Amino acid sequence: MRSLWPSIEPLLDGVTKPARYIGGELGALTPEHRPGAVSWLLIYPDTYEIGLPNQGLQILYELLNERPDALAERAYAPWVDMEAAMRAAGVPLFSLENHLPATDFDVLAFNLSAELVYTNVLNLLDLAGLAVRSAERSAADPLVLAGGHCAFNPEPLADFIDAFVLGDGEEVVGEITEVIGSWRAQGSERQALLEALASLDGVYVPSLYEVRYAGDALAEVVPASPAAPAEVRKRTIADLAAWPYPKAQLVPLTEVVHDRLNVEVFRGCTRGCRFCQAGMVTRPVRERPGEQVREMVRAGLARTGYDEVALTSLSTADFSSIEETVRAIVGGECGDQQVSVSLPSLRVDAFTVATATEIARARRTGLTFAPEGGTWRMRRVINKLIREEDLYGAVEAAFANGWRRVKLYFLIGLPTEQDEDVLGIAALARRCVEIGRAYHRSPTVVASVGGFVPKAQTPFQWCRQDTVEELRRKINLLKEACHKVRGLSLRWHDPEASVVEGLASRGDRRMGAVIERVWRAGGTFQEWSERFDMATWAEALAAEGLSFDAVAYRARDEDETLPWDHLSAGLHKDFLWSDWQDALAAVAVEDCRWTPCYDCGACTGAGLEHVVASPVPPAGGSQGTGQDLSRGDRVPVRFTAGVGTR
Repeated sequence: MRSLWPSIEPLLDGVTKPARYIGGELGALTPEHRPGAVSWLLIYPDTYEIGLPNQGLQILYELLNERPDALAERAYAPWVDMEAAMRAAGVPLFSLENHLPATDFDVLAFNLSAELVYTNVLNLLDLAGLAVRSAERSAADPLVLAGGHCAFNPEPLADFIDAFVLGDGEEVVGEITEVIGSWRAQGSERQALLEALASLDGVYVPSLYEVRYAGDALAEVVPASPAAPAEVRKRTIADLAAWPYPKAQLVPLTEVVHDRLNVEVFRGCTRGCRFCQAGMVTRPVRERPGEQVREMVRAGLARTGYDEVALTSLSTADFSSIEETVRAIVGGECGDQQVSVSLPSLRVDAFTVATATEIARARRTGLTFAPEGGTWRMRRVINKLIREEDLYGAVEAAFANGWRRVKLYFLIGLPTEQDEDVLGIAALARRCVEIGRAYHRSPTVVASVGGFVPKAQTPFQWCRQDTVEELRRKINLLKEACHKVRGLSLRWHDPEASVVEGLASRGDRRMGAVIERVWRAGGTFQEWSERFDMATWAEALAAEGLSFDAVAYRARDEDETLPWDHLSAGLHKDFLWSDWQDALAAVAVEDCRWTPCYDCGACTGAGLEHVVASPVPPAGGSQGTGQDLSRGDRVPVRFTAGVGTR
């Protein structure tokens, strides 16, 4: 194998951020390509500084390189200047460790964490020298895989990806490696490999399925091969403690986002926020033992030299050992130097004064709370069960413990939303500024607003999406309501980008042709505001006989076939529909860790229960109090560690 470095190095003087392309980070490996070892190129389809901190990619990187029958290197999307230089010089997509051509690998595996990177996936396949459509690739070409949360509706990329992995990847990458090794030893046709992969739990091979339409409507997606199961169920790691990865987090040589030690404290979420795809598809909750978290922090700090730790999950303040862990980190039990703690996912009803006090002992890194909805009615609709007093108490705890800046995150365009719900965002934010002024002369509150995008495998998968014009109108309402409030800053996500995200999040296999048209028109890095181009998407939709009205702006009926109906995140479809009806009626449900089972299917289908360190519901807030949150009164609630009926 020949390194491309002699051809790459001369290009670096003429591009921005050349450190993106050289490798050599602390923790990086230099795998030896050896006979019999299946070689993986793990690709994050965005720039190095966005993709480097991704924990999923780093976990698989370590796991594969620990195996005697596998090895793994990494690649990221080169920025447009480097891509142009590479194409002009005839340099294909390359790995970061050994700077080898992508086609030297057996597997190209993409992490799909956001829909707007889809055009980048096609661009990277083309830059590698591969046909972008899987049907046009031969047995001599690498196998193209993809995973991540977006894989729960893989249909828009079905014509380009050979196989998708649904759910946790720790176990299945080893099984895929074994299948590829066996196939390669037998010298079989590529079809035999695809059929063997389809036999693995959690692996979806789209070419083995037939898509049928009834006029303009999707009728069904059914197996076209005996090797393809009628339903593909996600993979779930039962015991997170058995997978203490990454053990050697990569430390970059240049600035990246989230440049700190990241330690995952638990996986899954039972809060039941109806808009949240991650919370739905990662059930059940599996906690890492507190002592293991602290040991991972100790070892990580000693190896990396970081002075900031992020305890990551979908709702970190819910971690059973959160206060002991924060106390150990800021108190010096996990290292000699002063270390600050970042909790990137805070539920305000789980954020206590004690936690704020512990965090404040070290450097304050900023706090972000996510009420999501502007009124209590709206938060019942989305099942984000945070009362105003919860938010104000959390914000006061932060300001009282020395913070001067708090960020609040909200969504607009939610189901049943009225203007009073939108204006409630401004009212909440203004009140938070007033609370801050009791403690500081110039507190800052940032209200960040995103446009709601319905996602597959959630109760809102049937919901219509607001139009660009309606989202803009609501943003203007907020701008007027927040105008001239000293200390309050309003930020918002581009409504056009939100709507295009909606095309990919719920589109069927026909959306692939639209994505390809946008890519061929130069539409890469569509997740970057300076590169996004709504007109290109509109033209591509029209050329394929589709429209925003048909894909994004309309509601779905209960009996409509959804593009992902043959794929399972473990949740019963009738549970999701029932939850959707509850949403329309503004009826909320409590966290199922502290109530009888709602029979969503996540635990029973996987043969698991929520793995929580303590069987005692948290004190305070709305959880564990026995509130009927749809009406505001209180009724007894029994906690059960097992399963039951709704």
